[in-house]
Amino acid sequence: MKKKNTAKEKNIAVSVDNLHITYRGLKKTSIRASWKKIAQKVEVFEALKGVSFEIEEGKILGIIGQNGAGKSTMLRAIAGIFSPDKGTINLHGNSISLLSIGVGFNKKLTGKENIYLSGMLLGFSEDEIAKKEKEIIDFADIGDFIHKPVKTYSSGMYSKLAFAITAILETDIMLIDEVLSVGDAKFQEKSYNKMKELISDEHRTVIIVSHSLGTIKELCDEVIWLEKGEIVMKGSASEVIPKYEEFMSA
Repeated sequence: MKKKNTAKEKNIAVSVDNLHITYRGLKKTSIRASWKKIAQKVEVFEALKGVSFEIEEGKILGIIGQNGAGKSTMLRAIAGIFSPDKGTINLHGNSISLLSIGVGFNKKLTGKENIYLSGMLLGFSEDEIAKKEKEIIDFADIGDFIHKPVKTYSSGMYSKLAFAITAILETDIMLIDEVLSVGDAKFQEKSYNKMKELISDEHRTVIIVSHSLGTIKELCDEVIWLEKGEIVMKGSASEVIPKYEEFMSA
């Protein structure tokens, strides 16, 4: 269910320019070495290496690549969770939400409390969230667990609530990290249909990270193939995916 931007002028929703993100960590050392205060070497891993691209308003971009290619790092950087070591990200004044398991909830708070916390972090007022509260709870469909701490949730319940919040509290830009493949079969179908409904809005911009090439083929206008923190190819799904499949089968 792809959509077309019918505007005569291109309105850019997201601009990423020369993005570099590096992780730093200490190499493992023995307890004896620690006692002797031997200098520990720092390991450096370049997750993203000079990535640049733009997304037009209303487009759906898919990001594919092997584990460790930098896909989730990219989404977290665009969402403002990670700060670039070099380069810039411009959202052109758009509101943005990230839907990713393990991101965004305070696990000590109840599901209902996290609805308000997440909503306010997305820039919604308490009154605006209150108007959408019942719809979010109904869509998540996790029963009495909505009143229990999130730390008691299964990954399926977590994903249901996370998706419900992001889907009902609609932002200009939605970042989706593998969540469409999480949860039971019934919820996967419901979330997939809701996603197709959301992206039918010609002004909403969506970036989807997924290992499901079928999902990418059906939903996305454009695809970026990331490998070792760099863009290998960018183009239509029909152009990029066959090349990626050929690479993976080699």
